[in-house]
Amino acid sequence: MQEYFSTLAESIIGSIPNILTAILIVAISIYAGIGLSRLLKRVLKKQDAEPGVSHLLSQILKWTIISIGIIAALQRFFDVTAFLAGLGILGFTIGFALQNIMQNFVSGIILLVQQPFKVGHVVGIAGYDGTVLKIGLRTTEMKTLDGRIVFLPNGDVLAQPIVNYTRADLRRVELPIGVAYDSDTEVIRTIILDELKNVKGYVQTPEPLVVFHTFGASSIDLTVYFWDDTSVASPPAAKDEALTRIHQAFKKSNIEIPYPVQVVRTQERKSAKIIK
Repeated sequence: MQEYFSTLAESIIGSIPNILTAILIVAISIYAGIGLSRLLKRVLKKQDAEPGVSHLLSQILKWTIISIGIIAALQRFFDVTAFLAGLGILGFTIGFALQNIMQNFVSGIILLVQQPFKVGHVVGIAGYDGTVLKIGLRTTEMKTLDGRIVFLPNGDVLAQPIVNYTRADLRRVELPIGVAYDSDTEVIRTIILDELKNVKGYVQTPEPLVVFHTFGASSIDLTVYFWDDTSVASPPAAKDEALTRIHQAFKKSNIEIPYPVQVVRTQERKSAKIIK
């Protein structure tokens, strides 16, 4: 009996370094998990992520780090290779069964971290243009310009080109116009450039352009290019005002915007006389 207790004491004393190391590993993992989860929360808060999403992601990060620490601590006493292999097989099975969900989940995390757009931004994604209402872990919710509510899977959002209209401080506006053939092109150019200066949102740099490009069926066709400050006026509003001002200026200067004209020519047939 005395020999048993002596052996047990020696075993415990010999395990003290491993026990202290295991405790240190668990303590470090807990400290690192809590610290990194708080850091992630602050980062997501700065990026205007939803509180619920921030809490979920921070908790996942914290418990993942703590779990890794516990497994590393157990490794000091036991061979956890078989246990880890079992977890790996279980994780693979679950991941395969929830492949689409996991893809959208991971894509949602990437969207929240990279932030190609934020809630309230006007964007174009997968053929839909509208305002972002919510960025969730599985879907992104949008309100399209015609009032529809669309839920886009985050995997599709991340795989598609994303156009962020809100982040574009300047947008180029294109305005096609046709004028009569007897119009003076230089006068037309001067009138248009003068009117653009009064358009709300118009900026002088980059310079506007008036490009005559086509001899149409009934008009000389041109396109007006100018840049709009989106913080002052939206591109559709700037285009509307520019068209209205140019049209009024053309009327004052008697410059014709012709209708499409078709010329139809007819030819009379003379009947032949038959002489008997």
